[in-house]
Amino acid sequence: MSENRTDSERESGVVLGFLEEAEPWQFVSAQFPSKVGGRPAWLSQLNLPTVAELVCEKCQLPTVFLLQVYAPIIGQERSFHRTLYVFCCKTPECYTANDNQCLKVYRSQLPRKNDFYPYDPPADEEPATNADDEHILGSGVKLCRLCGCAGHKACSRCHSVTYCSKEHQTIDWKQRHKKECSSEPSSAVNMFLFPEWELVTEPEEFSVMEDKPPDSNSLVQANSVSSDLEESELESMALHESQDSKMFQKFKERIATEPHQVLRYCREGSPLWVSSEHVPSKEDIPKCSCGTNRIFEFQIMPQLLNHLKVDKPDASIDWGTLAIYTCAASCDQGNNYSAEFIWKQDFSKDQAV
Repeated sequence: MSENRTDSERESGVVLGFLEEAEPWQFVSAQFPSKVGGRPAWLSQLNLPTVAELVCEKCQLPTVFLLQVYAPIIGQERSFHRTLYVFCCKTPECYTANDNQCLKVYRSQLPRKNDFYPYDPPADEEPATNADDEHILGSGVKLCRLCGCAGHKACSRCHSVTYCSKEHQTIDWKQRHKKECSSEPSSAVNMFLFPEWELVTEPEEFSVMEDKPPDSNSLVQANSVSSDLEESELESMALHESQDSKMFQKFKERIATEPHQVLRYCREGSPLWVSSEHVPSKEDIPKCSCGTNRIFEFQIMPQLLNHLKVDKPDASIDWGTLAIYTCAASCDQGNNYSAEFIWKQDFSKDQAV
């Protein structure tokens, strides 16, 4: 990013997230990563969410780890380390319009002095030894060999690997464990997890010209970056002055300068909605279990779907945007993982990114 901004640009208070490749050691818990895919890098090493808490509320199958965001709160000792975890169902049929039952979000936080990590920050280099084990945490908590969540069901044949559920044991058995059980481990790739990427961030900058009413030329330019809509559809959108099309155009123009953004972070800010439909009111956002109101913290963009390798000829998981709301006080729940709230908004039928 350029440090010499012109007068036509300003910072929005939003931090954008982008995907980059990284070394495996950078994804371990002790590095406090923000990342997409792979297994969760659990912050608290105790009291992980149970499989019952992580199942999709529609199909009752376990959800899979989508991403985590390391988001400490400056000046709040109990949140010196703080990570938010998002899980999603991999069953396309569960992604009905504007329905969030296939998604989960959890918060974990720790003070600087805690039972799991050194007081001083980790070195930005590969450690001599890797503190994370693929199947067991330093606290002794066993993990599911497939998804990396808490695992309490051991393989009855070799007793060396554990799973969170019968469903994940079955998947891993067919994928690779049948060949390696009671023999030498194989190098088979875990195809169940999403591809693993580092989430890197930078402040958003955008032109003040965005506040002016869009004309048809600007609409075409914005759409040419991130859409394959036909010219006739673009003209139709430019002509229709509906509230929904205006909001959709605002969304597309705002992301056009950084079309590869997969996340927008702005605690206490506002989401960038893709539609005027299904926008939550204050009453739609449930309070935290501590009784405190929840506030917007970040949103997951539809561009992330391009990196998850979930497209199928007949169906795919999908969303317009996922808005995450968290306890405004970031209340202290000890070493427990606190459930937070996620709002799923989909595109209208005539919209596309």
